[in-house]
Amino acid sequence: MAIAFLETLTVPEGPLAGQPLRLAEYQRQFVRGALGPDVMVGVLSIGRGNAKTALAAGLALGSVMGVWDDQPKREILLAARNRDQCRAAFQFVVGFVQGLPEDEQELFTIRHGSRLEVEYQANGGGLIRVIPADGKSILGGAPTLAIMDERAAWEREKGDTLENAILSGLGKRNGRALIISTSAADDTNTFSRWLDEPPPGSYVQEHRPSPGLPADDLESLLIANPGASEGIGATPEWLVAQARRAIARGGSALSSFRNLNRNERVSTEDRSVLITVDEWLAAEVSPGDLPARSGPCILGVDLGGSRSMSAAAFFWPETGRLEALGTFPAKPGLADRGAADGVSGRYVEMQDRGELSVLGENTVPPGPWLAEIVRQLDGADVACIVGDRFRHAEFSEAMVAAGLRVPFVWRGFGWKDGSEDVERFRRALFDGEVKTVPSLLLRSAFADAITLVDPAGNSKLAKARSLGRIDAAAASILAVAEGMRRKAAPTRKARVAWL
Repeated sequence: MAIAFLETLTVPEGPLAGQPLRLAEYQRQFVRGALGPDVMVGVLSIGRGNAKTALAAGLALGSVMGVWDDQPKREILLAARNRDQCRAAFQFVVGFVQGLPEDEQELFTIRHGSRLEVEYQANGGGLIRVIPADGKSILGGAPTLAIMDERAAWEREKGDTLENAILSGLGKRNGRALIISTSAADDTNTFSRWLDEPPPGSYVQEHRPSPGLPADDLESLLIANPGASEGIGATPEWLVAQARRAIARGGSALSSFRNLNRNERVSTEDRSVLITVDEWLAAEVSPGDLPARSGPCILGVDLGGSRSMSAAAFFWPETGRLEALGTFPAKPGLADRGAADGVSGRYVEMQDRGELSVLGENTVPPGPWLAEIVRQLDGADVACIVGDRFRHAEFSEAMVAAGLRVPFVWRGFGWKDGSEDVERFRRALFDGEVKTVPSLLLRSAFADAITLVDPAGNSKLAKARSLGRIDAAAASILAVAEGMRRKAAPTRKARVAWL
């Protein structure tokens, strides 16, 4: 019923203005799912320019006219980030009304000014209220439909306050909420939590490509922008051109393109990012082009705590070859752990690719794990092991249990050691001295890694999100930084004693 109504409307603006509205398949899918029985909240995440606001306005109009809800005195809330965004949504509603037959238009009263409202005077009557997400209380309202547009961009505290007020009012009249937005920059945003942890009675539709792909990859661009294939918004050619322009500019321009146009959870605060996705992708080579395991190997280790990942990185400074392995305990399983961490089936995929293993019951036993890691080297010469000095006792016990007799280099993850290691790692990466095969483990780890910067400009490694797993990134930084130190150290000449 809702789809049939929407396709009676006329496109109000743009190149197709005046033509009948035709829904794309992804729009039909969302309308069916979000308005289905027993659904209280419908959530849509999609790239910018895919007619999210227009779809929201059309649904608001159909609801106020009582097309699928004949309650008297219907109340529809259309909430947006600020007044400018509210006006854009309001203009879409007005545009749709102006495309209706004249006798139908006469049933509407449109109010501009301080209050943006559209009132309908037939079929029991109804009112659309357009409100900015400024945190003002709307307690006492009883909406039958609430649409939250660009939810990820709302100010955190004020936005959450408004959302809670809206949701509490929906229960009075068996109302429904639709939350529509481009992806947030991180997993802690309230919109991200709607996607990752939807409560019962939710319908979620997310158009987000796999992480770690080049910004101009057309196939993944079309995943985030399904409208491009159906004549909605930007064309595929424009998207690729914009992606390449963002790649050339780099920095915040590239981060913003990934966040807004590719619908990826990428922070636009580029000053705190350890490395960008594209900077890491420059280090990836095909298996045939991977340098040999030549010379001494530096083993970087991030020993996980209870129930967390342990990770190891192997780095050969002479050739620049980098490998990484991660290990989780068996409980909970990788699928359940991935769901809890908000990465879906990524851990299972890592295991299938040979990048992630399972060892131990509830924790990873350090001794057997370290012995297994060394076995992965197939007899390669280990120059040293690098690890966290605050885990000194655990490392010592693990090395004894594994029967290892190699030097251990103790490093801290604070401002002093951490800043040096981060900068040495970045320098080696940017100079092309690090090469690795495509690794989902490493891509995910570096995507979750940021740096905290003190007033003196020193950096230390940190997580971009509380559920992020940066263990493999930490191990890689330790191994590469130590390898660069040894590579830069002057060669000692033998001393000659004359008799």
